[in-house]
Amino acid sequence: MEYSNITLSAGDRVATVRLNRPDALNALNPQLLAELAHAAAAVAADQSVKALVVRGEGRGFCAGADLRYFDQVFADLALLPEYVRDLNGALFALESLPIPTIALVHGYALAGGLELMMACDMAIVAEDARIGDQHANFGLIPGGGSTQRLPRRVGMPRAMELLTTGRWLSGTEAVAWGLALRAAPAELLEAELESLLAGLRAKSRVGLGLMKSLARSSQDLPLRDGVALEGATFTHLFATSPHPREGIRAFLEKRQPEF
Repeated sequence: MEYSNITLSAGDRVATVRLNRPDALNALNPQLLAELAHAAAAVAADQSVKALVVRGEGRGFCAGADLRYFDQVFADLALLPEYVRDLNGALFALESLPIPTIALVHGYALAGGLELMMACDMAIVAEDARIGDQHANFGLIPGGGSTQRLPRRVGMPRAMELLTTGRWLSGTEAVAWGLALRAAPAELLEAELESLLAGLRAKSRVGLGLMKSLARSSQDLPLRDGVALEGATFTHLFATSPHPREGIRAFLEKRQPEF
């Protein structure tokens, strides 16, 4: 697929998807969603990549769904289920990637932009970013998972405040609420990102993927079932992958492992 609404690049064991509709604050139209899902599949297939960064071109991360496109949908309502399917398909494709994913957020992450941010495992945000769910402001409700992911992230009272009032959080508030990992002045976002990536590049891709999968399963499984799954997965990894042996040998030989 030829990309015109995003760019995809990779280097030094990190892939980067950059939303590339700056004139529309990277609003999510059908073409962008299709390209995003395709890029996620390409990253999943690249065994050299240990992490994915999702970021936005121009003045913001993502202002949400493209309301100009939605204005056209009134003339053909059959387009709406297709959009919702493609939106959630792209978000779940990111969420299920077998590597850590990081949203790098500046400017705005609103409505669908917040949903995109939450589909990533971690977020590094500018202190002055504006983050929230805008659907209530336009007589809408979310279609990309905010009513489901927000309560899991921040608890029901805070989720309900964001969903029903449409108010924005600063990046600093988003960290305090548990929506983001770190906040920094906009000019230091790259340094914060690099600090995080430095801790990921040398890790086992297999181990990273399994830890992500197990951690995400904790949202749905009872504790005992989750711990049992973790133990079984650990045993399988130890018995079948060369990475545990390499990691232990590297420790005993006082060198860095090579994964």
